[in-house]
Amino acid sequence: MTKLVPFTPDDTSRLSELLDQVVADGATPGGVIALGTLEDGPRFLTAGRIADELGDTAPGPDTAYDVASLTKVVATWPLVCRAFDAGVLDRTASVRDFLPTVDGPAPSGDATIEQLLTHTAGLKSSTRLDHYRGSDQPLHELLCREPLETAPGEHRYVNRGYVLLGLALAHAHRQPLDELGRTLWDELGMTRTTYGPVARGPQVAPTERRIPGAPRIWGTAHDDNAALLGGVAGHAGVFSTARDLARYAESLIDPAGTLHGWLRASILPFAPIEPGLDRGLSWICAPGNVAYHHGFTGTSLYLAPTTGRYLAICTNAVYHGEARRRIAPLRALALKTLTTT
Repeated sequence: MTKLVPFTPDDTSRLSELLDQVVADGATPGGVIALGTLEDGPRFLTAGRIADELGDTAPGPDTAYDVASLTKVVATWPLVCRAFDAGVLDRTASVRDFLPTVDGPAPSGDATIEQLLTHTAGLKSSTRLDHYRGSDQPLHELLCREPLETAPGEHRYVNRGYVLLGLALAHAHRQPLDELGRTLWDELGMTRTTYGPVARGPQVAPTERRIPGAPRIWGTAHDDNAALLGGVAGHAGVFSTARDLARYAESLIDPAGTLHGWLRASILPFAPIEPGLDRGLSWICAPGNVAYHHGFTGTSLYLAPTTGRYLAICTNAVYHGEARRRIAPLRALALKTLTTT
């Protein structure tokens, strides 16, 4: 049962001040926070500018950010849940059952859909699709034939499982993953959410410059493996905005929403990550019945269905290098704000 708990003026003030501070400290060129409840929101907090390349242009609710691993919960997770409901995928079946035939042993292909969603399949932790260059075998077969690195059951965050899920969704539906995503997002009113590439411009935040003197990554997937897949993958590749992430969050925490039941089921603890945090189906489960996920580029999404609260962070903190450490204080405050009422 949802009992709406609005954000207080102090909540908003602390978040706004810390967003300003991380920008002033050089953690990110700028950023946008969307926060609200089903009855009060979204509100948007902004700071800084989009990028040096765009001068003083400030970010806003409709600035598009590469959300990186938020793709797992903005694209793959909802599509898998819908496929469960439609009988297209089976939670306890092996992923190889939903891919083109792989003859013979396929240890990674024997992983269940549930194990892949929960990062408990025991797959190899490194996802280096560049190692498959020059192979004459299809990607799904190469991935499925890889040996397991550990016995299934233990939580280990692995991207390759979501690559497999993306391939399974496309094959089972006989439709490309980006088209499946487009249909979902259109239904939810997320008109600015899309797989890349997207055109460079003042409404798209650039990410990292990989080589000094070279152009920045801008409008294409920052994730190397997603880039090798043309920007369309189950683990990364989606671009979205603070406004669209707010719409998505509202659709998930709304008891009348088509995915609300799956959200409730997905934030039941499945495997421990560390004391106080567990993995559900895709989402990280925190105290207070809060679910969240991060994106490597500097994005985060937090949901509290019990209190009807949500919060999204959109930054391109990877603009200055590895983003996790740089915006850690902002993410910590966001989580504390959602878990404390």
